[in-house]
Amino acid sequence: MEDLNRVMEIWLESNIDEHAFIDKKYWENNYEMVKEILPSAEIYLYEENKNILAFVGLVENYIAGIFVDKNFRSRGIGKKLLDYCKNIKKELNLSVYEKNVKASFFYIREGFQLIEKKIDKNTNEKELFMYWR
Repeated sequence: MEDLNRVMEIWLESNIDEHAFIDKKYWENNYEMVKEILPSAEIYLYEENKNILAFVGLVENYIAGIFVDKNFRSRGIGKKLLDYCKNIKKELNLSVYEKNVKASFFYIREGFQLIEKKIDKNTNEKELFMYWR
């Protein structure tokens, strides 16, 4: 993927910004591993004027994440990416940290249902596993 560096820049910035409750070293330490496995996922980009502003990563029906450049958040870009996923998949699931209230409300508003709460063994943070059909 030729745009991998830009995608990873958005990934790292978004995770650090949206997960202030997790030490930023966690994201920095996982950067290379994610960069290696990312090309094996389905990646859909959101671009304006040939600039990547956001992306969504899918592994089958699992949304690994929707990531939007911090300068373009709250403009409906994440919803457009999610709507695209809903159009190409019959069902979707994802995990979101409970403390990421903005994201969890977004997914609930978009029709996802909470299936279970669990602890992410890597961060010891509560995660909400959600499902949409």
